[in-house]
Amino acid sequence: MTNASPRLLGRGSWTEASRIASVLRRETVGGALLLVAALVALVWANSPWGEAYETLRDTRVGPASLHLDLTLGTWAADGLLAIFFFVAGLELKREFVAGDLRDPRRAALPVAAAIGGMAVPALLFVLFNLGGADGALRGWAIPSATDIAFALAVLAVISTHLPSALRTFLLTLAVVDDLLAIVVIAIFYTSDLSPVHLLLSLVPLAVFGFLVQKRVRSWWLLLPLAAVTWVLMHESGVHATVAGVLLAFTVPVARSEAAGGPDAGPGLAEHFEHRLRPLSAGVAVPVFAFFSAGVAVGGLSGLGASLGDSIAIGIIVGLVAGKAIGITAATYLVSRFTRAELDENLGWADVVGLALLGGIGFTVSLLITELAYGAESESYEHAKVGILAGTLLAAALATVVLRLRNRVYRQMALEETSDVDRDGIPDAWDTVDDRAAHDPDWRGAPPPGRTVGPSADG
Repeated sequence: MTNASPRLLGRGSWTEASRIASVLRRETVGGALLLVAALVALVWANSPWGEAYETLRDTRVGPASLHLDLTLGTWAADGLLAIFFFVAGLELKREFVAGDLRDPRRAALPVAAAIGGMAVPALLFVLFNLGGADGALRGWAIPSATDIAFALAVLAVISTHLPSALRTFLLTLAVVDDLLAIVVIAIFYTSDLSPVHLLLSLVPLAVFGFLVQKRVRSWWLLLPLAAVTWVLMHESGVHATVAGVLLAFTVPVARSEAAGGPDAGPGLAEHFEHRLRPLSAGVAVPVFAFFSAGVAVGGLSGLGASLGDSIAIGIIVGLVAGKAIGITAATYLVSRFTRAELDENLGWADVVGLALLGGIGFTVSLLITELAYGAESESYEHAKVGILAGTLLAAALATVVLRLRNRVYRQMALEETSDVDRDGIPDAWDTVDDRAAHDPDWRGAPPPGRTVGPSADG
């Protein structure tokens, strides 16, 4: 194995590629449900029965004595999205502890791309809203988020054979993006902070962390602790979804040999992720989309007024141009500073296409919109129109660019699925490093009739 820097957007290991392929298949289904939920909400809100949609969204449920008599829309944003961020936190921790991103050289690209893809859209939004309406600048973070489920749904619709390296990069970029977004929410969108409740939330969080470190899986112990952590975080003034991320970061990634040695099964993070990802992708995100995407545009005149507002324009430009410029520029800078070249089968057009796909902002963008402007303001409605328009435009442009490259992707997909020796590992990954990772008992002999080549890591 050589010490040379890995190529940018290289394949990575077979173990990681196969795991991420499984994750993306489940997210694609969730993305389809998200699209359906958003479309139903949009049509309903603009139908003659639009008031019934608003009544449903604003219906309050929950115990008032605990200050939890929240609207269904708020329960979706604060409660269900906590599940989404819990899964995102598990994914990020696994990537950096046990995945390919534990190598700092590989981690540099998605982290830099996520930062660039958040900073440039925010800057463009601010430029379009300097001197604008009072409070307009509070939405600076709206165009910063990437919706992985929506992006994968677009990929499924356009049927591109996106190679594993690009899919892996898109997933890790979106996960890092989501976690940076939750940091932004915690720091910049926290009001009326209650230090007492914040400190109290650390108690059930610590007990939860202690139990999972001991590999306790009993839901009747862990779920109440997670719920109490969420309630106290909600009462503290910090957005309650932050609790989901903090809880996820306490979960161990590696399996415990003390709990059973090599046959102990998957680590607890993988166990929780396997159980909760279907709930997150199939229920939490679509329900949130349903209660958040229902913006009444007021016909063509109302749509025109919204699209002419500086807030909507800033969001559209941020999602489309800002994401494309930020992600592509960050990738270029990583290439320049590390002297690493793109994988030989890929070009900068692929990076631009993926960066445009990163401009599909929906779930977290809608969440930040509500925190920035409140659900009753005109700015809130304009911002939601901007998110929908920017997302659709970014999706359309990404479709054009990626479809033009689909012949190359189809050839790469054939290479990545070919398994001539039928050993369970595609030949593209049948290397010394990947075979050793796949089979701990392997000692270096190539498969019968084959010569094992150098690692894909370079």
